[in-house]
Amino acid sequence: MLSRLLSHDLPRNKLLALILVAIVLGLAFAPFLFPGVKALNVAAKVLIFVVLVAAFDLLLGYTGIVSFAHTMFFGIGAYGIAIASSRMGASWSALAVGVGGALVLSLLLSLAIGLFSLRVRAIFFAMITLAVAAAFQTLASQLSEWTGGEDGLTFRLPEVLSPSFEPFETEFLGVLIDGKIITYYLLFVVAVVLVLALLRIVNSPFGRVLQAIRENEFRAEAIGYRVVVYRTLSSVLSALFATLAGCMLAIWLRYNGPDTSLSFEIMMDCLLIVVIGGMGTIYGAVIGSVLFLVAQSYLQDLLRIASEATSAIPLLSALLSPDRWLLWLGVLFVLSVYYFPTGVVGRLRARSARAVR
Repeated sequence: MLSRLLSHDLPRNKLLALILVAIVLGLAFAPFLFPGVKALNVAAKVLIFVVLVAAFDLLLGYTGIVSFAHTMFFGIGAYGIAIASSRMGASWSALAVGVGGALVLSLLLSLAIGLFSLRVRAIFFAMITLAVAAAFQTLASQLSEWTGGEDGLTFRLPEVLSPSFEPFETEFLGVLIDGKIITYYLLFVVAVVLVLALLRIVNSPFGRVLQAIRENEFRAEAIGYRVVVYRTLSSVLSALFATLAGCMLAIWLRYNGPDTSLSFEIMMDCLLIVVIGGMGTIYGAVIGSVLFLVAQSYLQDLLRIASEATSAIPLLSALLSPDRWLLWLGVLFVLSVYYFPTGVVGRLRARSARAVR
């Protein structure tokens, strides 16, 4: 049953399986295991980035296409929810219209980009997607009547998803259930469904063809596969999943602006997470997102503690200052790439493969 649910794509490593189980359980019970607003925000962000990075990995890791347009589709999803909710009010129909409209727009844009740009090679396609994403970010900032410009849009959600909604008077496992926790579990269910759907796609015959194109595009074309069609379909599917991740972000924040969902930093974060977790593995998106976002969120706190503990050594204390957290994050990334060149998932699976031999 579990094997079918995972599309027969099992972890193939006991340690990897334990890590994934621990992550899933941690995310499933995050509101009760890690109380506090910050912890819940980090857990929700992990769920959103798991979907976004897995969608990006479908394009980069499984098809071998480098694209910088994923933040555009991510932003389209977030703006779809924000615009529909701000104009139609706090209703489920507004959410449905926002999701549907965002998916249609992403479908048309990704199809156009795929048909007109995927015939070019490597870096040229990447530069085209980068230009399109930059143009869309500028457009979102200029169309202030619809997007709120640089200030963005703040909107309300249906009452059941509102933080003020409290269906129970008593606490459950020490936590008072409110609309914010209900929203978190909505994101959790959506993330699980989307990740399982991506696992199904990459392990289907369609997914195998994508991997064949990644390994040798000319050979795949020589045996009869229409490479442009498969690459375009991969681009479209990846864009649609990224759009859904953007919808999740807007629902969680109840706000969206250019810097929130269209920032190029988000694209760089996706690239880092893919490298850390392992390209060409959906599980890599899960592990990479957890490692990167937890480090990004709590590294400053750890450095503050270390800096205070070493206050007797001024030079070391200054080096461990929380203001230098980006330096240490970069060091951690370099070390992870050095010791895990194929990502955490790739390294663990390779170790199991060697053990079998």
